[in-house]
Amino acid sequence: MVSAEDTAAFGELIRRHQSHVRNFLRKLAGDYTLADDLAQDCFIHAWDKLPTFSGRGSFIGWLLKVAYTTFLQSKRKSKRYAEILESAGQVADQESRSQAPPTDELTDLDKFLAVLNEEERAIIVMSYACGLSHREIGDATDLPVGTVKSIIFRGKEKIRTSFEIEDHQHG
Repeated sequence: MVSAEDTAAFGELIRRHQSHVRNFLRKLAGDYTLADDLAQDCFIHAWDKLPTFSGRGSFIGWLLKVAYTTFLQSKRKSKRYAEILESAGQVADQESRSQAPPTDELTDLDKFLAVLNEEERAIIVMSYACGLSHREIGDATDLPVGTVKSIIFRGKEKIRTSFEIEDHQHG
């Protein structure tokens, strides 16, 4: 059980070390907003892991290790989101064949789709989940192929921006 003194001491440690943690994460992430979010996550993880701090070595060293782990977990999650988006068709096909209950990955896909407007969502689903060509989507929506391509590009950019997914093909 954590005492009030422990809570107060931890609060002081946060005040003392938050700028170090934030600056460290800003360098790793290259994005101030993401780094600030990760710093908050780091301190939550650190609070949960506080009993594992043995007192050997510096507290800031231990805290930066927690920050680095938090960063790597976030990076893996972002990479996984990109993989889910790219393999949406395969996931949908596997789910329809196996009739398995929806997985967390499909809930993540739903989160991606939720940031899109109705037209973008429909066209992205046709392209990735249904595997239709741009021409087939154009025929289905009465839109020119160029417009379909533009909507798919815009939808993917909106998802990348909303979920802070880096586009490794273009960047």
